[in-house]
Amino acid sequence: INAPQKVIEKSYGQSLGVWTERAAGSSENITEEDPGHHPSVIMYWSLSVSIFSIGGMVSSFLVGFVGDLKGRVKGMLMVNVLAVAAGLLMGLCKMWKPHIMVISGRAVMGFYCGLTSGLVPMYIGEIAPKAYRGALGTLHQLAVVIGILISQIIGLDFVLGNDQMWPLLLGLSGAPAILQSLLLPLCPESPRYLYILLGKEQEARKSLYRLKGPHDPTIDLEEMRREKEEANKEDKVSIFSLISSSVYRKQLVVALMMHLSQQLSGINAIFYYSTAIFSRAGVSHPVYATIGVGVINTIFTLVSVALVDRAGRRTLTLVGLGGMCCCAVAMTVGLKLQNEYSWMSYVSMSAIFLFVSFFEIGPGPIPWFIVAELFSQGPRPAAIALAGCCNWTSN
Repeated sequence: INAPQKVIEKSYGQSLGVWTERAAGSSENITEEDPGHHPSVIMYWSLSVSIFSIGGMVSSFLVGFVGDLKGRVKGMLMVNVLAVAAGLLMGLCKMWKPHIMVISGRAVMGFYCGLTSGLVPMYIGEIAPKAYRGALGTLHQLAVVIGILISQIIGLDFVLGNDQMWPLLLGLSGAPAILQSLLLPLCPESPRYLYILLGKEQEARKSLYRLKGPHDPTIDLEEMRREKEEANKEDKVSIFSLISSSVYRKQLVVALMMHLSQQLSGINAIFYYSTAIFSRAGVSHPVYATIGVGVINTIFTLVSVALVDRAGRRTLTLVGLGGMCCCAVAMTVGLKLQNEYSWMSYVSMSAIFLFVSFFEIGPGPIPWFIVAELFSQGPRPAAIALAGCCNWTSN
């Protein structure tokens, strides 16, 4: 939604009656009559952006409930309805009041993303072999950054980020959910969910065969049997009991701090304002530099996939956060001194690219799957819900 901001604000202004016919028909660039400067447009635009995180924050509490009630696969299938509905609301926004339709669509999409950001890592963590759990868990973040890169490219003004096509741009956000709905039925349900929560050993055995091919599932089933016995000794762990119990306190603190460090690292400032930062650094076409950030983002997520099971979660997280700290200092110094020393603009631009690189090595992907690794089957849904809420709240 950030790429076509100006054209969306113009549409808001027309809908609210604060964008004059003369300005609307002008071919000149939006300047002093920019509708984005009007208080009503500012309010609705700010709500359009923030309502997404609010929706995610609210729905993240329901991750455990949906995952346990319908299962991991059926749960993801069910919530895809929300993404399609959100895409339709935004894609057809010009049929009524664009500002109301977009805000409604963003709220529903945020609600959907809050659920999937918990259900997907939960499912991957339960079906992945131990040796590849980190790499497969990082694929969740890889899909996210690829989506960001694609949206940056198709959001260019000569593609879909213009007055005529921006509703289609926003509406396409529901397309991946349609594709997922077609492919998810081919995926087996989590054997841990089937055996530990439902007690369906034969179905869990079939699921293991589908996941791993012909093999002896005895070792896997024995591991799940022991975990089920441990879970039966505990009461059902709710979010409140998870917070109040001293048994899970250390794991919970680690999980919450991982998610807080991800969101409070400053990465969102880079993603949201990279175009403005590059413009200030003297880049003639800052929007293409921003796409370059998206490319770097994707490349180093692939690097993380290769390293996470070899180097370890702790090492990559510490290296990533330490590198981001150094890059933030370099970027600040570069932007501050670039008027005095022209070469400082290259320092600030390099710092931005390195900042994103260090983020995707560890702090970006690891928090999403480490929660499933820290907790056993009993408290896992509540822990993922609480960590997800922490992430969305600090977004």
